[in-house]
Amino acid sequence: MLPPPTPRNETRAGLLCAVAAYTIWGLFPLYWPLLEPTGAVEILAHRMVWSLAAVLVVLAVTRRWSWIPGLLRQPRRLGMVALGAVLISTNWAAYIWAVNSGHVIEASMGYFFNPLVSIAVGVLVLRERLRPTQWAAVGVGGAAVVVLAIGYGKLPWVALTLALTFSAYSLVKKKVALGGLESMAAETAVQFLPALGFLLFLGAQGKSTFTATGPGHALLLMGTGVITALPLICFGVAAVRLPLSVIGMVQYLTPVFQFVLGLVVFHEAMPAERWAGFALVWLALALLTWDAARAARAARAELRNARDRAEGVRDGESAAGTDAPANATAAPGAAEPETGAVAK
Repeated sequence: MLPPPTPRNETRAGLLCAVAAYTIWGLFPLYWPLLEPTGAVEILAHRMVWSLAAVLVVLAVTRRWSWIPGLLRQPRRLGMVALGAVLISTNWAAYIWAVNSGHVIEASMGYFFNPLVSIAVGVLVLRERLRPTQWAAVGVGGAAVVVLAIGYGKLPWVALTLALTFSAYSLVKKKVALGGLESMAAETAVQFLPALGFLLFLGAQGKSTFTATGPGHALLLMGTGVITALPLICFGVAAVRLPLSVIGMVQYLTPVFQFVLGLVVFHEAMPAERWAGFALVWLALALLTWDAARAARAARAELRNARDRAEGVRDGESAAGTDAPANATAAPGAAEPETGAVAK
């Protein structure tokens, strides 16, 4: 029998899975153009349908069905699942349209913006309190939006839509409290019937591209389910093996890959004002990263101090217990409170 995995092996596996998940998400812009001439809405519908099929296969293999009856008995959670499905559908639609319309760099900006928007949502919705450095990062991020809006001649609505919908989706997922795979299964179940109905309607109108351009194209459309489920499964493996601070650092792989692809592969324009906007975003993220690292160090120091204090108390109690025979001549009534304190 194989020995159980060591904590170091668990951490290594978690890190590999996190890198795999964020790398796959970062390389998505290479996949969507392969689906031409299929339009963004039809691609979205196929992604919804085949994602449910892929997730159901994984659930069947892992036999993870026990969460379904409990969810069905909670209408409020079902409503939150439906809201999550709407938000992630909007996010997917904006992203597919952006990639296939030559806005890969702006899409990457949306995922750079995401931590800043998540902080803003925490303040506005959850009434969270920010540290001064976090406020500074949010302010720099706001300045980046202004600079980018001037550079584009309009608000960077693709980036803002991606960041806002994903931050809101993350908040809904926190409220629903389902695992990553279960959450995706529930959300794609909500998406499935409208998406299938749309695809059947396209087929009846003779406008579907699923079979019109050959079996290879049909397989690529079916593959949207696999490439949606695979990074989510990898992320689920990583999330239970890595600290959030590590995952928070690895997540920047996705927008970095997307930015490089937009610049090098798709040759999108990057005038000076866009470089300035991105520089401000990166400065804001650097502030957040520095602040998070400092807070993590402080938390670890506090934990060590608390552990040291607890060990000191236990040592003191042990010493008191060792001295008890020397006080055997003391009155019984005086010894009882000390014994009770040790027992606690």
